[in-house]
Amino acid sequence: MTDDRYSRQELFRPIGEEGQQLIKKKHVLLVGAGALGTGNAESLVRAGVGKLTIVDRDYVETSNLQRQQLYSELDAQKKLPKAIAAKYRLEQINHAVKIEAHVLDAAWTDLLELAGETDLILDATDNYETRLMLNDVSHKLGIPWIYGACVGSSGMTFTIIPGETPCFQCLWNKMPTAGGQTCDTAGIISPAVGMVVSYQTADALKILVEDKESLSGKLITFDLWQNTHTAIQVRKLKSSSCPTCGTEPTYPYLSAEHTMKTAVLCGRDTVQIRPAVKKNLHLPDLNAIFTTQGLPVQYNHFLLSVEMNEKRMVVFEDGRVLIHGTNDVAEAKKMYHRIFS
Repeated sequence: MTDDRYSRQELFRPIGEEGQQLIKKKHVLLVGAGALGTGNAESLVRAGVGKLTIVDRDYVETSNLQRQQLYSELDAQKKLPKAIAAKYRLEQINHAVKIEAHVLDAAWTDLLELAGETDLILDATDNYETRLMLNDVSHKLGIPWIYGACVGSSGMTFTIIPGETPCFQCLWNKMPTAGGQTCDTAGIISPAVGMVVSYQTADALKILVEDKESLSGKLITFDLWQNTHTAIQVRKLKSSSCPTCGTEPTYPYLSAEHTMKTAVLCGRDTVQIRPAVKKNLHLPDLNAIFTTQGLPVQYNHFLLSVEMNEKRMVVFEDGRVLIHGTNDVAEAKKMYHRIFS
C-alpha cells in the first residue's frame, strides 16, 4: 500500500511533491508549548516537517485544556511538563517526524545553541523578554522567525526575515498592545489561538518550501469578537541604527547572566526562581526527603510538586522552582533557600 499521508498537501500547487521533500528536510525550533505552541506543533508535524525541537518551561494544568490542543486530563493529573506531553502526543500523530523536547526556561545561551542547526524559529511564548532574545538569536544566526501573540479575542503575528524585514526591536515601540493584558488576566478564546496559528503555520510552510516571495511582509492584527482585521505594511520601520538588525548590530539581549533570576508569572500568583547556575537535582532523593517529612508530594520523572506552608512548590531537574500561592519574591526566595541552601 502506498503512503498517501501528504497527498492532499502535495496537490496544492505551491507545495507539490518538490515542496513536500523540502519540508521533510527542514528543522524547526518551537519556543513555547502552550496554546500557540501546541497548535503550531501539531500542524507542522501533520505537514511532515523533518524535525521539531520544542522548548517549554511549564507543566500541564487543567486550565490549559480549553485551548492547548495536544493535552489531556491525564497529562494534567500527572503534571507532565508540556514539552514532554507534546512529544508523546506528536509521536502518535506522525512517527516519521523527529521530536526533541527540552524542559527549561530558555536563557539566551540555550536558544543560541538550540537554534544553531534549524531552518526556522517559531515564537509561541508568553513574554517579551524571550521574544527579544529570539530576535537577537535569529539575526545573529540569519534564521527567520515568526512572532505570534493572542489574548481575549484578538491576536497579532509578523514574520521576520533577517536582512529583509524590520526586526522585532524595530517594531517594539510602534506595535499596538493589549494594555499589558495576558491570558491569565483577560482570558482567551480558542478561535483567537487558531487564527494566529493559521497565520504562523502558513508562513512557516512558505519558508520551509523556500517560497519567501509569497510572504506578505505585513503585521497582521485582528479581533474576532469585534470583527476587525488589519494588515499593516511596516517596511519603513526598519532602522539602520537598530541594535539587532542595523548596520552595526550589538545583539543587546544576548548578554551574560550570572545571578539568580526571579519572575512573578503574571496572573498566576506564582513566582519562578531560576538559579544562577543550572543544577542537576536528583528528584527521587527529594521525593524521599519530603515524603519522610509527611508532606504531600506528587512526583514524576521530570518534576516534583510538594505542598508546604499553604504554598505549592514545583521543582524541576535543572534547579528551577515555581512557588505557587504567592507573588512576593522575597517570601519565595526564603522558601527556596530553606530547601536548597
